[in-house]
Amino acid sequence: MQAPAAAERNKGPILEVLRRYVGSGTHAGSGVLRVLEVGAGAGLHAAHFARALPQTRWQPSDIEPRALRSIAAYAEAMQVPNMLPPILLDVSQGWETWGGTQPATLDLLVSINMMHIAELRCTEGLFKGAGVLLKPGGVLFTYG
Repeated sequence: MQAPAAAERNKGPILEVLRRYVGSGTHAGSGVLRVLEVGAGAGLHAAHFARALPQTRWQPSDIEPRALRSIAAYAEAMQVPNMLPPILLDVSQGWETWGGTQPATLDLLVSINMMHIAELRCTEGLFKGAGVLLKPGGVLFTYG
């Protein structure tokens, strides 16, 4: 498992902001909130957020095989039942390739520390995908 120092430092403050959307009734209806995290990296955030937000079904993803292995290791080590196995996702490709996610099915689309290090086409893909995959009233949450 990779343990980036920055992720360890910012997981608490990011979680507090996420709680405003997940726990505030922002999303109408009952049931589980569907979350896709694009560029989940090591998986520390995914495991921490999924554990703290049990009303979510957290789908982590990344383009790097090393990151996917780290995400899977966090899920196993922390035993987070609402965290799905990571999927390979290239955000610069069309939303149709994003692990079978269907239009208007996501409550949250999360991207942490991706936009400032990725190519512009990745940011463009993130926004295009959000426009299709988020439910009405859904939130694209970015950090970094």
